[in-house]
Amino acid sequence: MVDDMDREELFSMLELPLMRLVTEAAGVHQRPERVATCTIVNAKSGRCVEDCRFCAQSARHRTQTPVYPLKDSEEIVEAARRAKAIGSLRFGIVTSGNTLTAAELDRLASVVRRIREEVGIGVCGSLGAMDDTALKTLYDAGMRRYHHNIETSRRFYPDIVTTHSFDDRLRTIRAAKARGFEVCSGGIIGLGETWEDRIDMALTLRELDVDAVPLNMLIPIPGTALEQAEPVTAVDAVRTVALFRLALPDKTITLAAGRESVLKDFQALAFMAGADGMMIGGYLTVAGRSVEDDRRLIEEVGRMRVFS
Repeated sequence: MVDDMDREELFSMLELPLMRLVTEAAGVHQRPERVATCTIVNAKSGRCVEDCRFCAQSARHRTQTPVYPLKDSEEIVEAARRAKAIGSLRFGIVTSGNTLTAAELDRLASVVRRIREEVGIGVCGSLGAMDDTALKTLYDAGMRRYHHNIETSRRFYPDIVTTHSFDDRLRTIRAAKARGFEVCSGGIIGLGETWEDRIDMALTLRELDVDAVPLNMLIPIPGTALEQAEPVTAVDAVRTVALFRLALPDKTITLAAGRESVLKDFQALAFMAGADGMMIGGYLTVAGRSVEDDRRLIEEVGRMRVFS
């Protein structure tokens, strides 16, 4: 079974020429009828006490990222309306910081209820560390998917974050799964990790049985600790997508931040390699492509019969 492919077998796939690897990944892909699209809102920005080396919102970095508290409820609901209008299947509410205050949690639970009742779009939360009590509040409000990236491998994680542990990340993911949430969890490539780290990240996500895997490609933001990082190449990005597809044949793999700047004209090839989701409408602190361009890309992918 392909989904039992171990580390050594995945490493052996790296020896294949690019198009052979893409073909192998395409062969195991359980293709959906449509690209899974999502849009996020940066509902609370900046002043995060964590030291994630890649993040423009860390208070330890000097960036030009806007700083503001939790947005007004009406602003978030309106952002959900816009997300549905551009064709997104899910709307993600994202907040900076390691966790929410009790007051913020209550406000967002109310917002989730409004979005479900007034907009009718699936709601995802990316709200930091959560225990079961907090997750139950969100679940009871109508949220059904929780996003919490593991970022990279367990081995490499301390090189990227020191203010909380890899196991802290896993606790929230497991708590969300136990509460009944679908879980969206992935990471970033281009942090300085090795291929071993990328494969181990994929295998950890398989062990966690997450439902969707966003793959971000580092955008070296001025002022962050990784502003001088060497960008990942388009070929390596496509290879990474293919490896994740081989490791996770039945999960949604979403192209997220950095896809435009890294993949450029190779975005369609990444879909051939197994991606079947796309974040549209921009990212947390970086603008994305126009929605029109992304719609054209989805149509082109469809014509190539990647999705059958």
